[in-house]
Amino acid sequence: MGIITRFKDIMSANFNALLDKCEDPEKMIDQYLRNLESDLGKVKSETASVIADEKAAKRKLDECDEEIAKMDKYARKAVTAGNDNEARQFLGRKSELSQERTALEENYRICVDNSAKMREMTKKLESDIQQLKGKQATLKAKLTVAETKKKMNSVGESGKGAGSTLEAFGRMEDKVNRMMDEADALAELNEKPSDSIDALAAKYEDSETESNVDDELAALKAEMGI
Repeated sequence: MGIITRFKDIMSANFNALLDKCEDPEKMIDQYLRNLESDLGKVKSETASVIADEKAAKRKLDECDEEIAKMDKYARKAVTAGNDNEARQFLGRKSELSQERTALEENYRICVDNSAKMREMTKKLESDIQQLKGKQATLKAKLTVAETKKKMNSVGESGKGAGSTLEAFGRMEDKVNRMMDEADALAELNEKPSDSIDALAAKYEDSETESNVDDELAALKAEMGI
C-alpha cells in the first residue's frame, strides 16, 4: 500500500525545523499547509479503506472461530451418539479450519497494524495543520507589524531630514542676526558723540562772547549816566 510507505516521512516531519531553514517562512507555511491538506484528504480516504479491511478481516476470523466451535460441538455430539466416523469428519474439518484461522489471524494482525498507523498518521496531519494555521496567522500578524514599523521608520527618517533642514536655517538666521548686530555696533561707533570736545569748546566760546557783550553794555550805560 503506497500511502503506508510514506508513514515514516510524514510522522517524522518537523515543520519547525523546515521553517528555520526557509528564507520566506510565510510562503513555506502556505505551501506546506497546502501539501498537508492534500495529504490529509488522501490519508483519510486510505484510512477508511484500511479500517474497512480490518473489520472484514476481523469478521472472517470470527466466522472461522464460530465454524471451529461448531465442528468441535458436532464432533462431541457424534461421539456421544457413537458415530465415530462422523466425529472424525467433524474433527477433520475443524483441523482444516484451524489452519485457515492461522492465516486469517495473521492477516487480521496486519490489518490492525496498518489501521493503527493510518489513524496515527491522520492525527499527526490534523495536528500539524492546526499548528501551521496558528503559526500562519501569527506570522502574518508579525509581518503586518514589521511592515508598519518599517513605514514608521521611513517617516521618522523623513522627519529627521526636515529637522536637519530647519536646524540649518536656524544656524543661518543666527549668523545673519550676528552680522546685523555687528553692523549696528560699528555704525554706533562711527557716530560722533554730541558731547565731543569741539562741541564743548563751541559752547564755552558762545558763553565768552555773551560775557563781552554784557560788559560793553554796562560800560555804555555808565558813560551815559544811566
